[in-house]
Amino acid sequence: MFIDHEYIETLLNNAKNATISDIQEVLDKACRKEKLNHEDIAILLQIKDETLLSKMFKVAGDIKKDIYGNRIVIFAPLYISDYCVNNCVYCGYKKCNEFNRRRLTQEEIKNEVMVLEKMGHKRLALEAGEDPVNCDIDYITESIKTIYSTQNSNGAIRRINVNIAATTVENYRKLKKAEIGTYILFQETYHKPTYESMHPKCLKGNYEYHLTSFDRAMEAGIDDVGAGVLFGLAPYKFEVLALMIHNAHLEKEFGVGFHTISMPRLKKAEGMDLELFPNLVDDEDFKKIVAILRIAVPFTGLILSTRESAEMRKGAIEYGVTQVSAGSCTGVGGYKEHEEGTKDINQFSIEDGRSPLEILKAIVNHGHIPSYCTACYRSGRVGEKFMSIAKTGEIQNMCQPNAIMTFQEFIEDYGDAELREKGENLIKKELNNVKNEDIKNTLIKNLEKIKNGERDLFF
Repeated sequence: MFIDHEYIETLLNNAKNATISDIQEVLDKACRKEKLNHEDIAILLQIKDETLLSKMFKVAGDIKKDIYGNRIVIFAPLYISDYCVNNCVYCGYKKCNEFNRRRLTQEEIKNEVMVLEKMGHKRLALEAGEDPVNCDIDYITESIKTIYSTQNSNGAIRRINVNIAATTVENYRKLKKAEIGTYILFQETYHKPTYESMHPKCLKGNYEYHLTSFDRAMEAGIDDVGAGVLFGLAPYKFEVLALMIHNAHLEKEFGVGFHTISMPRLKKAEGMDLELFPNLVDDEDFKKIVAILRIAVPFTGLILSTRESAEMRKGAIEYGVTQVSAGSCTGVGGYKEHEEGTKDINQFSIEDGRSPLEILKAIVNHGHIPSYCTACYRSGRVGEKFMSIAKTGEIQNMCQPNAIMTFQEFIEDYGDAELREKGENLIKKELNNVKNEDIKNTLIKNLEKIKNGERDLFF
């Protein structure tokens, strides 16, 4: 198995002896955009000195700006079933929690999507508990079809990423055929003893089967996979190194590693007590995690959900995060119920309860362009092909203009007077940063087309 616990612990123990000079050397290596090895990452995880921490955050911020510019991708989760056969200790959907469970009908899914589209969303992460009877793969693929076919007068979902339980090659092929974007699966924890204690006597309890899910997904032809760790279950230094080893395994076997990494921290959920978890990650260590991941995998998208506060998300955007959720509900049927003022059952508590419009205004106030772009997925720029374009820097000629155009769409269809004024001022500024004159001229023409009612224009 590619996750070798003894190897990881040895790396971490050896890194404790790293000198300031050793740390400086790794940071200099990162500045030169050289690929870090496992020993380098272990050394970064040991940084405590404030001066060195400040330098690490600057390096991470510079890398992020150089590769991603000031774009921030916006998405929302969509929970369609809370039936679950597992008893994951940390989860509000665990089987032993007693509440009226539900699986959305296709009409209810359509209603949820209509609400999300009215918020301006174009990209969703489909979420469901694990239950082979009540939430089988055919229900998932039927739901994907419903989501793609549901359209408001000025909105449609263009990209569905899917976060469902580890499954078979055959089922991954069905997801591929359903035209999903990224297949997302959180390992939860790479520490095997912790994993087994967190998933007692349940379907999800097979560590090896869960760990090798991306191998099966890629074997089935899924190009992009998104990993994640639930930070707080096991020591975070172990988890970060394990994530990077997993990424290296996929690069070796399939030519491309993680498309995205999600970084949820353990939060309060129904039927669990946070005080029973000794490895909770505080704010300062969490900031280090974000920065180290940005340095270690420069071309991988980093996702931060509404589990985190507005203030934490604001800071993390500056030195690593490239995608954030907005206006999230973490309960089945939650968007329609929220619109109607009724209560939904959430999988976990959220800390950033702002509306998408409020979040976009904050992003713009800090000089970032909100992006609803889904062009790469629909143009075949996925998997290894995407990474090869990204690493040459050529992707900037597409991503920045596409972000600007999707933001202009949002302004026209969903923005208020305040966002329109601030957004259009930012767009004018960003136009000056488009270096390719042909692209710039086409972009200007396309912005006028969008103002005149055309939609879904992209490079």
